[in-house]
Amino acid sequence: MPALPSSLISSLSCAPALTVAETAGGLVTALAGLPDPRARRGVRHRLTVVVVAAVGAVVAGCRSYTAIAEWVADVPDATALALGIAPDRRPSEAMIRRLLQAMDPHLLTAAIGAWLTGRASAGISAGRQAIAVDGKTLRGSRTTGTAARHVLAACDQTSAVVLASTDVDGKTNEITRFAPLLDQIGDLRDTVITADALHCQREHVDYLAERGANWIMTVKGNQPYLHRQLTGLPWRAVPDAIRDTDRGHGRREIRTLKILTISTGIDFPHATQALQVRRRRRRLDQPKRFTTETVYAITDLPVHQAKPAQLAAWIRGHWTIENKIHWVRDVAFDEDRSQIRTGTVPEIMAALRNAAIGALRIAGTTNIAAAIRHHARDSSRPLALLGIS
Repeated sequence: MPALPSSLISSLSCAPALTVAETAGGLVTALAGLPDPRARRGVRHRLTVVVVAAVGAVVAGCRSYTAIAEWVADVPDATALALGIAPDRRPSEAMIRRLLQAMDPHLLTAAIGAWLTGRASAGISAGRQAIAVDGKTLRGSRTTGTAARHVLAACDQTSAVVLASTDVDGKTNEITRFAPLLDQIGDLRDTVITADALHCQREHVDYLAERGANWIMTVKGNQPYLHRQLTGLPWRAVPDAIRDTDRGHGRREIRTLKILTISTGIDFPHATQALQVRRRRRRLDQPKRFTTETVYAITDLPVHQAKPAQLAAWIRGHWTIENKIHWVRDVAFDEDRSQIRTGTVPEIMAALRNAAIGALRIAGTTNIAAAIRHHARDSSRPLALLGIS
């Protein structure tokens, strides 16, 4: 009995594999270097074909193996051919699932990040690159016997493209994964790394100094002595370097930034400036009720390398990864309720979602949910977004 078309086992009667069209742009080129975890014998669908099809399906709103396989099965023959899939021999759910379960999530994330960075670079204005480092728990990966998986990611602040990602297993925490995460990015010279208070660690800033990167770190109670030093500085005598007001989402926010050059007395390596960020918020329907939040940070950026407006932009831009990546994956792709839990596939699916979000952002999309609906109505639209015709 011949093998089923969905099987990873090929028969001698199989048609020759189709090649992905040259019009596929940089995505296929970026994925071409990924090692195929399958045995060479019996491979019916090339890894690049399956991954590109999966990204296209995610762009159309697919959230599971079954949904991805259904999208591939339903696309017109012309779309299948453009993807490099024989219309009468399409990858099945079982085949897609087994391949994704066997892939290396770090290599996939790096390949997708390189592709998106290349596409985004044309639209990025000249200036220093700022990279935000932040973690996210994949809540849907929790089972009765295991904790939810946690992923640490590095995101370009300007393009909202995830450049690298690494798993944080239950035996460690984000701190130990900071350097391995950034090791995935080839050149950090002249970049600015922003991170939350958890990563305000001496080992981290020493590592960044070796890589030629600058940094801005938030300081909170996990560094009590350093936090006391910063709060004890004469901030009342320091004028506001930046003050701006913003209205939106039913509230008004006033943000101020004060900067002090550190000469002596701050016990932290490489630090040159101390920052005080103050946010005053009030709801527009409660004009007399303000809430105030004061946050402190330190940086190794010399005064002549970073103007106050740029520092304020980088500090605020740190939330790019939370607002434009993590929140969108939860809301638009329902990531926290995903039932995909086996092995490293939660990270693989996160990489596919990052690819979809990054491609949509680079294309100028601001409303991801509306863009998903738009691409779901016509299977040729995800291909056009990915550069496939």
